[in-house]
Amino acid sequence: MVARPHDVVGVLFRWLLLGVLGWLVAGCSSYPPAPVSAASADYRYIIGPGDSVNIIVWRNPELSMSVPVRPDGMIAGPLIEDMPAMGKTPTALGRDMEKALGTFIRDPVVTIVVTGFVGTQSEQIRVIGEASKPQALPYRQNMTLLDVMIAVGGLTDFADGNGASVVRADADGSKQQYSVRLTDLIRRGDVSANVDMKPGDVLIIPQSWF
Repeated sequence: MVARPHDVVGVLFRWLLLGVLGWLVAGCSSYPPAPVSAASADYRYIIGPGDSVNIIVWRNPELSMSVPVRPDGMIAGPLIEDMPAMGKTPTALGRDMEKALGTFIRDPVVTIVVTGFVGTQSEQIRVIGEASKPQALPYRQNMTLLDVMIAVGGLTDFADGNGASVVRADADGSKQQYSVRLTDLIRRGDVSANVDMKPGDVLIIPQSWF
């Protein structure tokens, strides 16, 4: 018996549908849920290129100023040229400046206040995919997934929010990927879907297939 054309089309359509559904299920459930708590209590901000730092030299107002951290990670000011700032905490930079200024003035006391935050690339939170405003954000203490989504303007109309994931580096440098539920968090108000972010996290928001 010869198969009728519409029977052949029906069989092909069923196989195609089963294949697509299997691929979607496999892709959406392959990552463990992101840990709710991930923030470190001893986190200290690390200065990065593009930051603005306010240098305060006690009893020496002529040496106090606000300077940007150059793209090469250096800062410069009176009596100091090309001092590395990138990768240091404000306290560590202050101590280094005290050593450098000690050649010119007696017992300098330096305080560093960061007034414009960009951070190092290794600590920025990067958001890619179907966010309204994909971008890199400076990490701040106790930053959550909800904070990140507010900063990037939420999801696009084409986002698969519950198919999103976070790529995170472990202490040994290895990468781990976790699933997050952005649709539940943003559009359904499910606060149980809110989780802590960590410095260097990459949030990936895929496009929905339907």
